[in-house]
Amino acid sequence: MLKKKECVAMLLAGGQGSRLYALTTKTAKPAVSFGGKYKIIDFPLSNCVNSGLDTVGVLTQYQPLVLNEYIGNGLPWDLDRTFGGVKILPPYQGKTGADWYRGTANAIYQNIEFIDRYDPEYVLILSGDHIYKMDYSAMLDYHKAQNADCTIAVIEVPAEEASRFGILTTDRENKIEKFTEKPKEPDSNKASMGIYIFNKEKLFSYLRADEADESSSNDFGKNIIPAMLAAGERMYAYSFKGYWKDVGTIQSLWEANMDLLGRRPALTLNDESWRIFARHNAVPPQYVGGSAKIENSVITEGCEILGTVKNSVLGAGVKVAYGAIVKDSVIMDGTVVREGASVKYSIIDSDCDIGAGAHVGGDKKKAAGIAVLGRGYRVDPGAVVEPGAMLPED
Repeated sequence: MLKKKECVAMLLAGGQGSRLYALTTKTAKPAVSFGGKYKIIDFPLSNCVNSGLDTVGVLTQYQPLVLNEYIGNGLPWDLDRTFGGVKILPPYQGKTGADWYRGTANAIYQNIEFIDRYDPEYVLILSGDHIYKMDYSAMLDYHKAQNADCTIAVIEVPAEEASRFGILTTDRENKIEKFTEKPKEPDSNKASMGIYIFNKEKLFSYLRADEADESSSNDFGKNIIPAMLAAGERMYAYSFKGYWKDVGTIQSLWEANMDLLGRRPALTLNDESWRIFARHNAVPPQYVGGSAKIENSVITEGCEILGTVKNSVLGAGVKVAYGAIVKDSVIMDGTVVREGASVKYSIIDSDCDIGAGAHVGGDKKKAAGIAVLGRGYRVDPGAVVEPGAMLPED
C-alpha cells in the first residue's frame, strides 16, 4: 500500500497572462523568463522543494507546450519521484465529460481525484506568477498551531496600492474577519498573496458546493473564501515579511528584474541556503570584449558583450554588438542587438533580432512606457520602435 502524503501542493499555472501581452502570445505566463536564467515557475517549484514538499500538481491550460517541456520529469527540482514528484495536470476527458478550467476553484475541483490519490491532510494552493522565496513548511506549522480550516498568506502593501489586491481584515490573533476583492476603499493593508492552505476534507466540501452553484465564478477569492467566512470557519492570516512580487504586468515584471541590481538588491538569487533551481541547457561562458562597457547589470551564461550594457538583465546567449547600447532593459535568451542599435527601457522576449542602427524604446525618464517585443520579433536595420510600443511575434 502506498504511503500517504501530509500535504500536496497544487500550482495554478493555466492563466492566459493577458496583461503581459506580447510575452504570453505563445507562452504560458509561468514559463516567461526572469532574471536572465530562470522562468517564473522556478520560484514556487523551488520553494516547494526547499520546504520539504515533494508532491506538486501543476495545472496547465493556456499555451502549455513550452511550460510542459520545461518542467519535464521534474529532475532539476528533485521532483522526479515514482510516488509524488511533479505532475502536469491539463483539463482532461472524464466519464462525465470534459471541460476547460473555468476558474481557480474549478481547476482544483477537476483534480480532486489526483489529490485524493495521496490522501493528504492538507492542500497547499499556489499561483504560478509570483517571484518570492518562502518556507511553506513554516506556514503549515502555523496552520496546525491555529487549528485552522484555511490559512491565507498575506503581505503588507502600501495603503495607496491596497485596492489592487484581495484585502484581509483580521483581529489581534490574525483570525480573518473580512475579505474583500480589490476594494475601492480598503480598511486594511494586508494583501492576499494567493497562497492558501486548507484542510483537505473542508476544501473538498466547499469545492463540491461551489461546483453545484451555477451562478458561481468558481474562484477562490470571489467564491470559496467568502463562503467559508460566511459559514464561520476557522480562517487565519499568515504574515509574510520577505520579498514578493506579482509579475502579472509589464511594469511589475520589469521592476522585479531591476530589483536584482544595485549594491543592495531587494532580491538576491545566490543564497545557497535557499536555492532557486532551474532547467538549463549547456551554454558557454560569457564573453566580454575589450570595447565593452558593463555597469550594474546581470549577464547570464553564453552572452557576448562588445557594446555597452547599463542597468539591465540579460538572458543566456544574448549578443550586444560593437557600438550597440542596452540600458534599463530586460533582454531574454538568444536575442541579438546588432551594430549601432540601441535598446532602452524595454523588455525584449527570446530570439529577437534588433537590426543594425535600430532604436527600441527611449530614455526611462522621458519614455511614455516600457517598449515590449514578443518572442522572435525582427526589427529592421535603422527602424524605430517607439517607447511604450507593444509588438507581437513577427
